[in-house]
Amino acid sequence: MPHPILSTTIAAYLLMLSATWINAEPPSVAKWSIGEPIVTYWAGPGADKPLTQQQAAQVRAGGWNLGWARSITDLDILHDHAMRGMLVIGTPNIDEPEQAKALGSLIEQAREHPALYAYHLVDEPGAGAFPKLGKLVAFLRQHDPAHLAYINLLPTYASDGQLQVSDDTAERARVGYPQDFAGISTDDKTSLRYREHLRQFIETVQPELISYDHYHFLRNSDGVQYFLNLALIRSAAMEAKLPFLNIIQACDSPAEGWRGPNENEVRWLTFTSLAYGAQGISHFRYDIGMWEDAATPRPLYWAVSQFNRDFLAMARELQPLTSLGAYHCKTVPLGAQPLPPGSAFVPDPPAQDVLLGCFGKSDNNPTHVVVVNLDYRKAATTVLTGPGPMEQFHAPTRSWHTEQEGSRVTLRLQPGGGALVRLRQ
Repeated sequence: MPHPILSTTIAAYLLMLSATWINAEPPSVAKWSIGEPIVTYWAGPGADKPLTQQQAAQVRAGGWNLGWARSITDLDILHDHAMRGMLVIGTPNIDEPEQAKALGSLIEQAREHPALYAYHLVDEPGAGAFPKLGKLVAFLRQHDPAHLAYINLLPTYASDGQLQVSDDTAERARVGYPQDFAGISTDDKTSLRYREHLRQFIETVQPELISYDHYHFLRNSDGVQYFLNLALIRSAAMEAKLPFLNIIQACDSPAEGWRGPNENEVRWLTFTSLAYGAQGISHFRYDIGMWEDAATPRPLYWAVSQFNRDFLAMARELQPLTSLGAYHCKTVPLGAQPLPPGSAFVPDPPAQDVLLGCFGKSDNNPTHVVVVNLDYRKAATTVLTGPGPMEQFHAPTRSWHTEQEGSRVTLRLQPGGGALVRLRQ
């Protein structure tokens, strides 16, 4: 799980600000919306130290579009590089007048800044913190509804003590539990606790985005809950009509027993997130996986730079649509769903290790599909059949190319790679 962000207390940080807060309504009533899909990072430039121009230039060149800030000066630098900024504010107690006043002062200074996109509150809170966070989010929304209050959630493999969901409250998660998640029943304690954790978060905090982390690549094996976590997050986001963001692994951690993912594995994480409907990704950790310093990117940086651009281009195409399903066509991992009989889009032959993420404007009418090669060790060629003539999206030029095979399209997928196809328009 993410290493806690090194930070001073909110009170100490805000003492540096000279403005006096006046309890006033925000100048605009515009509400936050996701806008351009999010490509960000964890534990990198601006997260725990002042940002520099050189660092911001490296991040922007790598295709990330949301950086971290700890001051108005950091936001200025991000704006210089056409980036959005997430301002770290922590979790001040707004029931304390001085802390509320200091936070209000910061909001007044920051909310009109052209780079401001979000306020970062906290990482991986337990359910016991949700009431306080709900108050803080409501305060931020009252004084600055145009910017996101960002909170990141725990993964499914978090302990009971971390999730802070008791057995009796977890029982409530049985109601309406999906019946078609592979290997999961309504008696599965992990899923019940996590689903209840999500329910409490959405109900109590009233977020505008669901963000979570899950680190899949272990030292000598892969985890078993990656797709279960994706499915539970997707289900909760769909029900609440919220976008979601997946923090994906981009470094090793000997203490946690993780291996460092290679280029193919990060590609796999990127495209599986997209196929399940993610409108944002974040890389953990930038400072270990992506650079030696501001002048020296690591080899993984160059590969991820392309993945970032591909994700952004494809997610933008999918943004007006609804995620209708994510289906596994051969091996169906824990928590995932098999391709239903009679599906509009089907690989030929059908038993191939691919993932189909289906999208459309109405429930029964998928028009777009993200096809992912679930083998991150070798490339694959697959034929996709559909209900009519199809086009394939070319991410580098952000253009659609008409296929010449009619209702069939041949896709050559890199290890862990993906392609976006739609019915011809």
